[in-house]
Amino acid sequence: MLIDFNNLNINKLSFHTEFEKKVENFLEEWVSDGEMVKVQTSGSTGVPKIFDIEKKKMINSAVMTCNFLGLKEGDKALLCLPVEYISGKMMIVRSMERNLKLIVTEPSLNPVGHLDEEIDFCAMTPLQVENSLDQLHLIKNLIIGGAAVSESLKNKIRHIDLKSSNCIFETYGMSETLSHIGLKQLMPESEDYFTVFENVSISLDERGCLTLFAPNVNDEVLKTNDLVEIKNDKQFKFLGRIDNVINSGGAKIFPEALETLVKKEIPNEAIFVGLPDESLGQKLVLIVEGKESDGLIRAISQITFEKKFHKPKEIIFINTIPRTPNGKVNRIELYKMISENI
Repeated sequence: MLIDFNNLNINKLSFHTEFEKKVENFLEEWVSDGEMVKVQTSGSTGVPKIFDIEKKKMINSAVMTCNFLGLKEGDKALLCLPVEYISGKMMIVRSMERNLKLIVTEPSLNPVGHLDEEIDFCAMTPLQVENSLDQLHLIKNLIIGGAAVSESLKNKIRHIDLKSSNCIFETYGMSETLSHIGLKQLMPESEDYFTVFENVSISLDERGCLTLFAPNVNDEVLKTNDLVEIKNDKQFKFLGRIDNVINSGGAKIFPEALETLVKKEIPNEAIFVGLPDESLGQKLVLIVEGKESDGLIRAISQITFEKKFHKPKEIIFINTIPRTPNGKVNRIELYKMISENI
């Protein structure tokens, strides 16, 4: 269905599918007298939570994104993310704020498979992008969020024949920042650092983790568990989550950095975990999604790791790595799955 926010009359819209009715419920909640809306977290780093967010803060967030991307009245956007989460809700709010024409599509692995026309804006998860490569040339501005963009996916994106006007970004943010507060360009240029929006301040805490102050979207100073390298007052590089750090024989290992290295050499999802070990405390184990093969084993064995202790002590192949409903790898569930079968 298509919602034209330049000429919106909710009562004249026809919501048929279960997903469309969820969109209708959010629109009704938005136009109600209440100043807050409810948002659910993904639960990728803990128990899912539901909390209230001020509508005016969501509008501020929408303005920052729309201004950065140069979206204007009448542009077409595509909603293909669950509206229970901030990612889907913000696509609707951005469309309302900038009077866009919003195409509402059931979230799926290939949400743009039906597209036969160009659109100006879309947000997708990495898994959706992976399954939509043939259609990306139809999207003028694509933002990818919900999980880190793997090196293998970045490489596939680089080999797509895109127009010079096509821009693809990786996002940085969380529910508490009302979706993203910074973007990193993947195409046409490949950037290493995220650039935060105007009025967003960044610093490091005593752990080396990112601290954010974005008063337009959250009145509180937010202390994250993300280990980063700060380049200047507007740019930072993500290194990994401190709660994912593996301590093996006294050495601290950032699994996300190793996963980036491995995914440059193999197309499979690959996750490092630390499993209990009597001598090391934690032993470094590589979990690979898919069927074991001589080719994969050979490719992994030929990877040059910076440190000797970065080489996995064991490689485990599993059919499917568990994910949250919005596509993020569920490391907590993965750890439970692997440790229970040791």
